[in-house]
Amino acid sequence: MMKKSTVMMFGTVSSAIVLAACGGAEADTKDQVIIYSNADDEAIEVMETTLDKKGYEGKYIIQSFGTSELGGKMMAEGKDIEADVVTMASYFIESAQTSKSMFVELSSELKPLDGGSTYALPILGNVGSIFINTDLLAQKGLPVPQTIKDLTKPEYKDLVSFPNILDSSTGWLLVQAIMSEYGEKEGKQVLADLIKNAGPHIESSGSGPIKKVKTGEVAAGFGLRIQAIDAKNEGLPIDYIDPTEGNFTLTESVAVVDKEGDEALASEIAKVIATEARADLLKQYPVALYEGEQVEEKYIPKYLKKWDTTLTVDLLEKHQTFFKEAQQ
Repeated sequence: MMKKSTVMMFGTVSSAIVLAACGGAEADTKDQVIIYSNADDEAIEVMETTLDKKGYEGKYIIQSFGTSELGGKMMAEGKDIEADVVTMASYFIESAQTSKSMFVELSSELKPLDGGSTYALPILGNVGSIFINTDLLAQKGLPVPQTIKDLTKPEYKDLVSFPNILDSSTGWLLVQAIMSEYGEKEGKQVLADLIKNAGPHIESSGSGPIKKVKTGEVAAGFGLRIQAIDAKNEGLPIDYIDPTEGNFTLTESVAVVDKEGDEALASEIAKVIATEARADLLKQYPVALYEGEQVEEKYIPKYLKKWDTTLTVDLLEKHQTFFKEAQQ
């Protein structure tokens, strides 16, 4: 869900497109759509493949950003942002629309389970969980953790990794679980102990923890559940545990930026991402978002939970402050 700020361009890339992506020239918005996305590489690949199959090859470019960076651009620039289409954490899209009114209506026959909105369509969902390196756990004689709090025990010192909420929205899944289960006072102590145990293994990228667990740098981590499932299916000594504090979720959505009436192609592309790409995105991110969608039993977490209020940028900032205070 988070990565370094790099620019990724897919499809047929001409020198003119490269100049446009670098700021040397502006893409013709009537013929070419600029998509800003915070999605993982795997999700972007699905979008690109689907768009090309549907005849949009060469009619779009995708620029990839970290969630915090793209969110900052949206909140600062509003509808003046260069992008025609945004795929982004849903809470950022909602907050940007509330403060900037930067997106146009996006009609669809789809029926989101959460009711949806008139200006954005969900495209994928992420779920948090604990994952472990079973070989390293056995070598170290460590018990299998059942809770996030278990990872604060002394025996896990320097053997646990998790994403930093200041950089990665995946880290927000961890903080939500801790605060929901333990409240602010005890939760802050749990988080402080976890920070101490992680030491140098607090990652700026949401995929950082699973990489360290896979290589055996640490024995346990917290991150996206599907990453651990995929690693286990590949035959790696990886397993996943649903923490009793809860498997919290975050969705990402697609929205079309208000370009004063010049949104026809952008709206087409956004709808293709939300509809035609959805089947493959559901395989990669097995979280049901629409009525009628089915998810295999093994992909359904035991303790699926949702924060008790609407997720917003303001709420994220409060939880980031909670994390900073736990670091002190």
